[in-house]
Parts: sequence; C-alpha cells; structure tokens
Amino acid sequence: MTVERTLSIIKPDATRRNITGKINTVFEVGGLRVVGQKRIQLTTKQAGAFYEVHKDRPFYNELVTFMTSAPVVVQVLEGENAVARHRELMGATNPEEAAEGTVRKLYAQSIGENSVHGSDSLENAEREIAFFFAETEILP
Repeated sequence: MTVERTLSIIKPDATRRNITGKINTVFEVGGLRVVGQKRIQLTTKQAGAFYEVHKDRPFYNELVTFMTSAPVVVQVLEGENAVARHRELMGATNPEEAAEGTVRKLYAQSIGENSVHGSDSLENAEREIAFFFAETEILP
C-alpha cells in the first residue's frame, strides 16, 4: 500500500447545511487524514478554470454556477491509496446508487448536489491540490 494525497471538496449544498464535520468524520473513520484545509468562496473564474476539463459538456455552466453559489471547503486528504479510498468513501455520483454509509448515500441531495468532489486519479490529485494549495499549507 502507498500513502497518497488527494483533493477533496465539500460542495455548496453541504456547506449550506453545515455538515462539513459529519462528512469529514466519514473520511477520517475511513482511514484518511486532513492535512490541508480551507473554507473559500470560489469566483466564477476559479470554478471555470478548475472544471475546464468539462468546458464542452452540457452541464459545465450549471456546475460553475453551483460551485460559486456558496462557500466550499477544499482539503487535502492523506492515507493509504488515498485517491481510491476517498472515491470509495464518497460513493457513486448518484446517491440512489451509492453504497450504504458513503458520504453521498448519507448526505447528497441529488446527482447535481452530491456534497463532495474527489480527484479521480493520482495525476489529477496532484494537479488539483496544486490549484488550491501551496506546499507550505499542507502539514502532515
């Protein structure tokens, strides 16, 4: 097993409901550790740049609008196989298909308002972490 880092975003639907602690409890009990964390208000420019990979997809504008609608919590999680473990703990994008005990099964309101984002590969995790954090802001 390899210790990795991954980016986690607690989305506006969750910050509005004040459930960031409940979500992080799922991650921490699941073996991940928060090593960097910020509560921020994304600008349209920041959200657009972060989700640029989806620019040509029909949901892009709606996603950018949603991600700028309230503060988000961006964080770096660390642990054994953190990318895969985080995705497992988040659950399927559709909360109706998510496994019991996962964040999305417990807290997502819909496919669009699914409470969390997580990096989908180690390469993307490195890029996404660097988008939000300087190395000096990550403290193991």
